[in-house]
Amino acid sequence: MLRKLPSIDKLLSLPVTTDLLTEYGHTLTVEALRATLEQQRTAVLQGTATLPENTQLVQSAHDQLKTWFTPTLKPVINATGVIVHTNLGRAPLSEAAIDAVTAVAQGYAALEFDLAAGKRGTRAVHAAQLLTQLTNTEAATAVNNNAAAVLLMLTALCQGKEVIISRSQLVEIGGGFRVPDVMAQSGAALVEVGTTNRTHLHDYANAINENTGAIMVAHHSNFKIVGFTTEPTLSDLAELSQAHHIPLLYDQGSGAMFDTSAYGLDPEPTVPDAIQAGCDIITFSGDKLLGGPQAGILCGKAALIAAIKKHPLARAVRADKMALSALSATLMLYLKGKALEKIPVWHMISQPYSSIKETADRWAAHLQEQGIPAQSISGESTVGGGSLPGTTLPTQLVSIPHANVDKLAATLRGYDPPIIGRIQDGRFLIDPRTILPKQATTWIQAITEKYSL
Repeated sequence: MLRKLPSIDKLLSLPVTTDLLTEYGHTLTVEALRATLEQQRTAVLQGTATLPENTQLVQSAHDQLKTWFTPTLKPVINATGVIVHTNLGRAPLSEAAIDAVTAVAQGYAALEFDLAAGKRGTRAVHAAQLLTQLTNTEAATAVNNNAAAVLLMLTALCQGKEVIISRSQLVEIGGGFRVPDVMAQSGAALVEVGTTNRTHLHDYANAINENTGAIMVAHHSNFKIVGFTTEPTLSDLAELSQAHHIPLLYDQGSGAMFDTSAYGLDPEPTVPDAIQAGCDIITFSGDKLLGGPQAGILCGKAALIAAIKKHPLARAVRADKMALSALSATLMLYLKGKALEKIPVWHMISQPYSSIKETADRWAAHLQEQGIPAQSISGESTVGGGSLPGTTLPTQLVSIPHANVDKLAATLRGYDPPIIGRIQDGRFLIDPRTILPKQATTWIQAITEKYSL
């Protein structure tokens, strides 16, 4: 039977192969045909296959090519109700940010060119002025993520020196990012003070010596310590650090600019609050509660920011033109007073429950008309992204019961675009809060098509 398998040249000469050659080129088509024939030889030797038609072999090669070239990074519909969903790309960008990225991505851009002077410039200027205006700080810069910002800050300012931090703040966040590991990588010496649940101002004061490079505070971010606890305020630590002429470094993390308690959430430390308290350098993410692109932002005292920008590591972690353009557009929305309306993360957070309920009721009724036993039920959304752990927002869900809800969820993940929801008690749950307006028709169509499969 092996002798009856066609040659590569024979398969290439078939009319049905022409489309593959046109779309994928000669080299890739040959590679797929060769892989298909090898699979067929293995099956024949194992006695588990009959010889297919040549056109079937070409079709198998086509399927192989589609598998190879189907993008793994693709847009999805986030129906989970987790607003800053790290696994789904964190913050969706505003229309203004998308337009800005498109503008610089489709051609050349003045990334490191001074248009006024007509000579080489620096990318460090992009977003810097907007950041200082928004945060009311002396200087600012942006790198490619907040982990990089923290590493760069410690390396540039504290290498070979001691950095004092509360034991309760030696956190690990998603992906294995641990503050002690980053501290070690920077060349700074970690000095733990206090206990897991209680750290006092005198603990910091007693640890200060001639080799102290900084006091560092890391926001707990993705966990809570409750009960018999205490920590000094940022203002108290700022006063202590100023008295000893050492900087106070604060990894704020989320980039929150607004008071989250105004929207029914627990208070999240904000960047303006930290600046008001007297922190010398603050770092935070661009793609969490700021609602922009992945970026790590550093703002604070001009002399310290200048030292950070001059360090060789700054080049290794610099942001690219697309991140800088999206960040600038996002910051402009804050400065224009349009963030709540135009930045998706804040629009989702501030969206009234009554509006979400109206949407869920309407969607459930539509599905019922299609013969799908959907219901509108109360539920909870979360902020996500390591922000405001244990805090939820009231929402209204579309609940879809199914005999095999795991199969339904898998089918919807295979839809184009994939739909990611929640499974609870044999029901597939859809939270309207995190579904973008332009996606509503798509997910309803998907459920209608796939529910009975």
